[in-house]
Amino acid sequence: MKNETKITARYAETDRMGVIHHSVYAVWFEVGRTNFIKMMGVTYSQLEKDGIMLPLSELQCTYYRPVNYEDEVVIETAVQKITFSRIVFHYRVLLDGELMAEGFTTHAFVDSKTFRPMNGKKFHPELFAKLAAAQEKQPEES
Repeated sequence: MKNETKITARYAETDRMGVIHHSVYAVWFEVGRTNFIKMMGVTYSQLEKDGIMLPLSELQCTYYRPVNYEDEVVIETAVQKITFSRIVFHYRVLLDGELMAEGFTTHAFVDSKTFRPMNGKKFHPELFAKLAAAQEKQPEES
């Protein structure tokens, strides 16, 4: 299952060369991830009220083509992998169907009070089940 978030590239996001600065992609990934979680029926702020935080432990992005000011891109967000303690989201930045960049972020399930790792399946079984069901099937290696 994928979520699509449309973003129009803003002037403030460009660098001196007139293209979207590399650091902006992490923000766009966050927007996609937030919308994906919302599509699952809960907001990030509600997760935190429920005692769960998803701190970032890893971020990777590969850039294929530049995105420019006022380009209208789609951020595709999907669950790549989920375990009891971690979740990996995969992102694709598309412009008119062309892949401009892609990447992933890894997050841990932690208790919002103690910031200690937690078992996401035990603590929020409904959301965990939805996220696990949304996980993209990976092609089998030959």
